[in-house]
Amino acid sequence: MSLSLVTDYDHGISAIDAQYHRPGRAAIHLIVEDGVVALVDTGTAFSIPGVMQTLKQKNLAAENVAYIFLTHIHLDHAGGASECMRCFPNAKLVVHPRGARHMADPARLIAGVTAVYGAAEFKRVYGEIHPIDAKRIIEAPDEFRLDLNGRPLLFLDTPGHARHHYCIYDQQSNSFFTGDTFGVSYREFDVDGMEFVFPTTTPVQFDPVAAHASLERLMSYQPEYAFLTHYSRIGNLAQHAEAMHGLIDSYVKLAKQVERKDADRHTKLVASVRQCLLQELTKHGCQLSTEAISDLLSSDIKLNVQGLEFWLDQSLIR
Repeated sequence: MSLSLVTDYDHGISAIDAQYHRPGRAAIHLIVEDGVVALVDTGTAFSIPGVMQTLKQKNLAAENVAYIFLTHIHLDHAGGASECMRCFPNAKLVVHPRGARHMADPARLIAGVTAVYGAAEFKRVYGEIHPIDAKRIIEAPDEFRLDLNGRPLLFLDTPGHARHHYCIYDQQSNSFFTGDTFGVSYREFDVDGMEFVFPTTTPVQFDPVAAHASLERLMSYQPEYAFLTHYSRIGNLAQHAEAMHGLIDSYVKLAKQVERKDADRHTKLVASVRQCLLQELTKHGCQLSTEAISDLLSSDIKLNVQGLEFWLDQSLIR
């Protein structure tokens, strides 16, 4: 499937491919209001040249970038933040209060990811991450409001995927920028204009009760569209919200069925989550081969299972 670097929508919104692992996996959203620019999520440091190229093509100066919004601080969303602050001298970084200190001092964040992937792989995937001047950081608590050159934006605390996650309601487009709160929807799975959406339960703060509540809160605004980091705009939100609720419950059920002390727990849970998604994609009408689907979902499934296992180990339910 061919995907361009930039997809333009109405209301001054564009999706820039972050070129994270593969085309069409992560989007950086551009909001332009009368020449003033905001970016929603940043990809990694390696994503920023594509942002600079896009701004140049749209005749927008780097000095016009007023805000960098981080829906949360997982590095596929926030890894390029310090590079953005270097490239965009007038930008302020807007981040959830729980994430702000990690942007000012990213040592703990870097150490955690390096412990999982190793120093060489961390540098290969994420590049350099530097501290950001605290004076350039704005904390966005629940119901924080910001004016983007006359365009009102509302920030809602939306835990479930992470406790440092917010979503942004854009009144002008009647849309939310949802980070990972409304799940993942790859364009390769679209069938006759209908998207396929599934939850992301990556480590370490998955909370199914909060995830359900955050979805309901978003839907209470009756938005027309959601702009997902993975990957960009989806409609049909009432149907997708219902499916997301069902899949969150399915994930939890599958996790509970696996014995905590089972040496093969991870392998079994990977297989069951993969089968669950394959079944749902078949119902959806996806015509891709099982091999192609598994390849597209491989990384997500492994990370989601790790998140489910962590939740299961922390849970007092069993």
